[in-house]
Amino acid sequence: MAVGLAIIAAFLRLEGAVARRGGMPLIDLSLLSDAAFMRGLAAVFFFFFANLSFYLVLTIYLQKGLHIPPLQAGLIFLPLALTFVIASRHSGIRAKHRGTLVLIEGCAVQIAGLAAVVAAVEWIEAPSAIVLALVLTIFGYGQGLVMAPLSSAVLSTVKPTSAGAGSGMYGTTAQIANAAGVAAIGAVFFAIDSIQSARPALLVACALFALSIIVCAVFLTWMRRITG
Repeated sequence: MAVGLAIIAAFLRLEGAVARRGGMPLIDLSLLSDAAFMRGLAAVFFFFFANLSFYLVLTIYLQKGLHIPPLQAGLIFLPLALTFVIASRHSGIRAKHRGTLVLIEGCAVQIAGLAAVVAAVEWIEAPSAIVLALVLTIFGYGQGLVMAPLSSAVLSTVKPTSAGAGSGMYGTTAQIANAAGVAAIGAVFFAIDSIQSARPALLVACALFALSIIVCAVFLTWMRRITG
């Protein structure tokens, strides 16, 4: 961690030196002073932190905890994918009129979906594939509401001349968050699974997913105060 922070600090100093010499740095350092953009990047990090890790943890739970074969476990996510596509189409239209508020609503729907997953696991000892598929549609719809307009919202305050650098920072943040989420939440899941079982490991992971999405919503709210 310390080495990583040192590398980032050295990289920023290098970029500043390149800019002062009249060169073309990879990152436009003026973006770091754009409060709306930086809050948006923070929201991006916490959104994607709970993205790939959610599918990793749930897939392992389906196969190890419920002993569902890999093909059937994969098919459980199909309705989620369909609602994700539908929500993506809806969110683009709604974002034109409601702006960042649509993303915050999407975060709330995702949390409701996680609560539904927890309820299914808690109330039903071994929930069927059909029950889980139906429950996951809620999470998928919420995720679609957020992901489709997220990049446009975060980059809305970036100047056209800095669009390339802003897009690069957005993509890099998303990839780092995906990897960090898989590593961190995956480690927690496997640690609890090794001590107890896949079921309590999933419940703790869902709590971490919800926390990450709540933090994402908080940063989106702060960004909305600037962009409107």
